[in-house]
Amino acid sequence: MINHILVPLDGSELAECVLPHLMAIAPVTGARVTLIHVLERTHSPHGNAAPVDLLGWHMQKQESQAYLDRIAERLRTVKLEVELTILEGNPAEALIEFARSSEADLLLLSTHGRTGLSEWNVSSVVQKILLRSYKSILLIRAYETPPLEVRYNQLFLAIDGSTRAEYILPFAISLAQSHQSNVTLGMVIQKPQTMQRFPLSEEDAAWIQQFTEKNQNEASHYLDQLATQLSLKNVQADVKIVVSENALGAVYDMAEDSRADLIMIAAHGYSGERRWPYGSIAASLIAYGRTPLMIMQDLSENEVPQTHAERAVREFRGR
Repeated sequence: MINHILVPLDGSELAECVLPHLMAIAPVTGARVTLIHVLERTHSPHGNAAPVDLLGWHMQKQESQAYLDRIAERLRTVKLEVELTILEGNPAEALIEFARSSEADLLLLSTHGRTGLSEWNVSSVVQKILLRSYKSILLIRAYETPPLEVRYNQLFLAIDGSTRAEYILPFAISLAQSHQSNVTLGMVIQKPQTMQRFPLSEEDAAWIQQFTEKNQNEASHYLDQLATQLSLKNVQADVKIVVSENALGAVYDMAEDSRADLIMIAAHGYSGERRWPYGSIAASLIAYGRTPLMIMQDLSENEVPQTHAERAVREFRGR
């Protein structure tokens, strides 16, 4: 369930590219919306906090409040329940802490903001939020011109047959019903890898072919059943299965070929690897995709082990 949507805004037009998507998604969930802006303290060239100009700081805060008020007024015209929050500090750290303390269910993030576009697919601040928030994310590509109104006519759901991958289905169904979307259920059947440096024998090649065909038949049966379940909920779903030695590339190509308005995927799939906040396919779509991407996080903060860097910093602060 998505009950609370958090929308970070830094005052830039690039960051505001999330707003049409917010207006397309929030009514489906009935969630309350929090617009949040972080006032960042300036630092000297030596890394120390610069002396605070209290008058300038107060004026900056008033300007930020007025900015959020303008955005909120626009959102309230479409019947959204909107709250406003202004924080002070490091943008990434402040946003992550607020997302956790306020029990946000979904973060709407623009890939770039006030510092402008770059050759990196996501900015450094957004990358930190992605890696440390452990929240479901809707990531909007700031380098694409945002439409005035968003309609999700085509949804692409990356499915691998696991219970974790199905975590996206409840919200995907609600979204498809609201937008009358066509859904593509995409799955990759990966061929078994062999360690042989020389051409396979006919026997080995036949075994791999037989094993792959068995998985392909199982996948077809599973997705057909899923499509039938969706049709009972008035959601039209197409099934697409690709056999490939490269699952990452195949999922990316399927999503591109489907001309999806939104790609939806669970943070983890069949492997369920808990050491990282995202599985390999979700991480690849973040880093290289160009389509709006929704990642439903199936793990909480407490289920993901701390990295070596996190443990080292917390030990240092505890001294």
